[in-house]
Amino acid sequence: MNQKKGKSLCIFSAKGGVGKTITTCNLAGIFGQIKKKVLILDMDLSSGGISVTLNTPFQSTIYNFMDDYQNNRYTEFEKYITKYDEYIDILPCPKDPRQANKISSKYIEILLDKALYHYDIVLIDTNHILNELNLVLLDNVSNILFVMTNDPMDVKNMKSLLSIFRDLEKDNYKILLNNSKDPYKTYFSVFDLQNILKSNIDYTLGCEFYLKNIDEYVMNGKIITKEPKMPNVFSKEYATFMNIAADLTEEREEKNEEK
Repeated sequence: MNQKKGKSLCIFSAKGGVGKTITTCNLAGIFGQIKKKVLILDMDLSSGGISVTLNTPFQSTIYNFMDDYQNNRYTEFEKYITKYDEYIDILPCPKDPRQANKISSKYIEILLDKALYHYDIVLIDTNHILNELNLVLLDNVSNILFVMTNDPMDVKNMKSLLSIFRDLEKDNYKILLNNSKDPYKTYFSVFDLQNILKSNIDYTLGCEFYLKNIDEYVMNGKIITKEPKMPNVFSKEYATFMNIAADLTEEREEKNEEK
């Protein structure tokens, strides 16, 4: 029996501190709400925060998978997974940051391929460095979600990043403007940003989504989009996350129908 291959989405940015990890977790919550089996890969290998953000203890990591595969000890993908809830699993970054340098980019495609045959959606959180590992990762995912803020340095870096993607003729990305990360930075309108970047701003999270008590959610391992009040209290932002999820899943369904 042929297995259906899932869809991968890398959440990337041109600068750190833009809210990638929280965005990744919120998207996982949305996919879980629509009953999609989700894996969060924490590819910020030296300083990832998925397990901390979700307050989820774990044993195995991406390093364990890579090390076992390299040394012919790999048996089944499930042994490396940590369960968050019924629909969301995580594969954390290494516990020891020194192990990050031992992970070879040649195993990224293998890791993704195995994950995609076990899950409907694979969400990948990473850092913003354009190193070999991240370049291989970006080249092998189905789609990329660039997360940016209204910070001038972030805008400058994003413009440079988009120029690289145009030169490579890669267009499998969309841009999320996260105004909730720094609600007091309102330097540019969406119109201004689109002119500067020469690209669409596909989604926006409003300043209203800024949460002063975000640490309480982290300490309790909660995902905001899974909270019962979320659709009513933050209706626009909830709709934004739903639109991202719909765009990703609908594209997969269309390609399957074409085949």
